Amino acid sequence: MKLTFHGAAHEVTGSCYRIDSQGLSFLVDCGMFQGGRSADQKNREFPVFNPEEIDFVLLTHAHIDHSGLLPRLAVMGFRGPVYCTRATADLLEVLLLDSAHIQEKEAEWANLAKRKKRGTLKTEQAPLYTVNQAREFLKRLIPVEYAAATDVTERVRVCFRDAGHILGSAIIEVWLTEGGKKPTKLVFSGDLGQPGRPLMEDPQTVAEADILLVESTYGNRLHKGMAETIEELVHAVNDTVVRKKGNVVIPAFAVGRTQEILYLLVDLIRKERIPRNTAIFVDSPMATKATDLTLKHWRLLDSESKELLEWSRENKHELPYIRFTETPEDSMAINKIRQGAIIISASGMCDAGRIKHHLRHNLPRAECTVIIAGFQAAGSLGRRLVDKMSTVRLFQETIPVRADVYTLGGLSAHADRDAVLGWLGHIVKAPKRTFVVHGEGETADGFGANIRQRFGWRVDVPEPGEAFEL
Repeated sequence: MKLTFHGAAHEVTGSCYRIDSQGLSFLVDCGMFQGGRSADQKNREFPVFNPEEIDFVLLTHAHIDHSGLLPRLAVMGFRGPVYCTRATADLLEVLLLDSAHIQEKEAEWANLAKRKKRGTLKTEQAPLYTVNQAREFLKRLIPVEYAAATDVTERVRVCFRDAGHILGSAIIEVWLTEGGKKPTKLVFSGDLGQPGRPLMEDPQTVAEADILLVESTYGNRLHKGMAETIEELVHAVNDTVVRKKGNVVIPAFAVGRTQEILYLLVDLIRKERIPRNTAIFVDSPMATKATDLTLKHWRLLDSESKELLEWSRENKHELPYIRFTETPEDSMAINKIRQGAIIISASGMCDAGRIKHHLRHNLPRAECTVIIAGFQAAGSLGRRLVDKMSTVRLFQETIPVRADVYTLGGLSAHADRDAVLGWLGHIVKAPKRTFVVHGEGETADGFGANIRQRFGWRVDVPEPGEAFEL
């Protein structure tokens, strides 16, 4: 058996792992690279293998850094099925079509810029994939239920466990049989959620693994406790809308983070901890669709979220003003509001979408606040805000950063160092091999050292493109 790391090796995005065994080849995840100048080149060079050789794909969840290159894989020759949870399949219909739309627009803008500079083009830049190609790819999805063992081939059985990261996210257990021997059990953690977070259940545990791949996004740090995080959110909102008379801007991933923030804001208003007359705008068509899907799959939510949903249904007259914008005109109208608004918009790392317009209008205003509520990859605009840069570039302009910037680490969708170590602690027998993935270089290396020290396991931190014979 050979395991090759085509992404999320010494970096956080581009998750893609290939398993080859006696004529069988499959992938776990097929994600887009994000953040930094090299991401576009890496996406365009993908795949570095022959897609026709891949028999099937197993997908941990719908986030684009895990799923975003699946349509490209199909365009380049992959013809097999993709297995994922039912909620993930629903979310992919939103996320991948939106991603395809972005790819088409970016290619159009790039070609236009080249024409202005050179006059004519010998070859035009093509999108990574088109909307039609993404829509055709979605027919390949095979939804499976949590905890239901599924035979993918005669030699491969899989089971998806709730990872507690976003709606439908999964830890994937794979039993692979080689040459009539006892099956080898591979476990892919995917992205693990932080226990005690809003909306999602805590990650399910796994008792055994022969080969283990574990994420390390926050492997070098601890998140603030949820109680402390909520206090900081309450302070940021009240200080901005009550004292400073400004707006709060929250860059948020459309899937998962937006719904968590909505839960917290409604719950805080219910408890009269922030003003009831605060206007909440969700300015992301994708977030609107993801919110609808969260309500559709409400049975996957934790007990506190179900209780708040029930309260909301019975007390509609006490709900705050929440507006889900639809058109670009609706979005632009928000920027005419000078105070009293909480604006939740995508993208979560501030590198694309409507959030850039809201930052352009509110960053220069000292009475406003930006709340960063999730991981910001190196090279992203969100990371520059977290790093307290005094100016940023937006729409080819230099924008001064006068607004307050809060980083609410307790809302991270990823488990922190101790939470992942705690999850690993449920594995009763040392895996034969453990691979640390989905973490920036020093973080992944340091987390690997932590695992060796605490458990005494054999741990590798793979480099991009590195392959291991198992």
